[in-house]
Amino acid sequence: MQEVDVIVLGCGAAGMTAALAAHETGAEVAIIERFDRIGGTSAVSGGVIWVPDNPRQRASGLSDSREEALAYFKALDHGDLVDETLEAFVDRGPEALAFLEDIGALKVALLDGYPDYYLDRPGAKPEGGRALDHDLFALGELGEWAGRITAIEEPKPMMLRETPLGGGNGLVDPEELQRRMANNERGFGQAMVGRLLKACLERGIEPILGVETRALLRDGDQVTGIEGVRGGEAFELRARRGVVISTGGFEWDEEKRQAFLRGPMDAPASPPTARGDGLSLAMQSGAKLGNMTQAWWAPTLVVPDNPWPEDQFAGEQRAMPVLIERTVPHSLMVNRKAERFCNEAANYSALAGAFHQFDPQSYDYPNLPAWLIFDENYVERYPIGPRLPGQPVPDWVTRADTLGELAESIGLDGSTLEATVSRFNAHAEAGHDPDFERGTSAYDHFYGDRSRDGTAVTLGPVARAPFYAVEIRMGLLGTNGGARTDGAAHILGHDGEPIAGLFGAGNAIACPTGGIYAGAGGTLGPALTFGYIAGRSAARANA
Repeated sequence: MQEVDVIVLGCGAAGMTAALAAHETGAEVAIIERFDRIGGTSAVSGGVIWVPDNPRQRASGLSDSREEALAYFKALDHGDLVDETLEAFVDRGPEALAFLEDIGALKVALLDGYPDYYLDRPGAKPEGGRALDHDLFALGELGEWAGRITAIEEPKPMMLRETPLGGGNGLVDPEELQRRMANNERGFGQAMVGRLLKACLERGIEPILGVETRALLRDGDQVTGIEGVRGGEAFELRARRGVVISTGGFEWDEEKRQAFLRGPMDAPASPPTARGDGLSLAMQSGAKLGNMTQAWWAPTLVVPDNPWPEDQFAGEQRAMPVLIERTVPHSLMVNRKAERFCNEAANYSALAGAFHQFDPQSYDYPNLPAWLIFDENYVERYPIGPRLPGQPVPDWVTRADTLGELAESIGLDGSTLEATVSRFNAHAEAGHDPDFERGTSAYDHFYGDRSRDGTAVTLGPVARAPFYAVEIRMGLLGTNGGARTDGAAHILGHDGEPIAGLFGAGNAIACPTGGIYAGAGGTLGPALTFGYIAGRSAARANA
């Protein structure tokens, strides 16, 4: 049996931040991971961090304030915000980022012009400044640990801000690209996780992999450690000061998602590490739960025969978030009635509300399944999933010479689809979508084709044969409900009082921003902040 000051469960961005914060506060730390891979959802994400009034924003002279940030959230509140935790995120987010940058665990830059998601609300920033991107990181600096980071496929050695997703044009000088490839440099979530891991390793915090934590140890009311299994052998570790739960969400546990989520979800974009282990531990300890019906929603695309790598997650089916594909011109989405049902260019998390619409007459969800319909102009210019412009259209994309034939191929009514596309085309030609106001928001424009002007950035007719269709599924980037915490990241019991020695961060807790996805990086901003708060709080407990 071993003993340390602080045990951190989960080796994603929140967990590694908690470990670093605890260490720098003077604690001896152990970080425990169930799987043999590091980074979880953070590693395969875009890596964007959303924090209001952050250090990079201040250095660039962009104005922001606590009052504006709180006003923005309050204007979006539907009853799931808790003042104490929301204010802790807003107040301490800049501090957490400065801490991580100061110790070399992050190296970030502004995503220029990346707007907040709800620009009609007070406190929103249409000019951006709250969303941060990562500089490149050479994975070779991690030695043998480089191969332990969760990955989907070989990522391009680019920063998000260089790609269309981050407002760039996707072009990098070929010689520079070759240099990056030779140096194994990565951007996105890979850069974030790589730097956090390097900072941990430099401080002697070496992740302990392959531990399935099955229970928390207690001495009376105090959480004092963990017990579980590693390599078929019993594993036990004691914590003198506290345990931090930062194991991610619960979307890959079918029973939990059926019990808690508000509507159908069958295609998560996160890796299969998010199995709700931390939620189970918190519930065993009598934790109060919050925000359980919510998630970081996203429509997704499931490409056939494209599983997670066998050596990581036993070949589970993988889904990809649909961002640019539904926003660029010459495309629209329709439901099972072959009718449009939303502004296709709206932000991905809020868009879930349209997919979750319930019809009491049919006792079903009329907007599932949904289909993205596009034409040859689209195919020549834009990507679809992993397929890039100029590449052959893959077999998993349905293709037909007429809209009627396309409808028949995917089980829709042909005359209705023709009428829907005709109406959409008339609006696209006129430059205004009176049905769903697509193209009226600055956010709609950000993911569109910005080589065009006005609403043509996102509105373009679907008129040039052949025509194409892919099914759009209801997915998510992660759940964001779990154990309630206070502003110091103590996990609370049913009585609202802290459970002694138990702390939480990331998607394993009730997110301090509730179900509000405020802007790009709205997951990672609170995760890093509460990882920082949890690590410091745990290190000071019983000290």
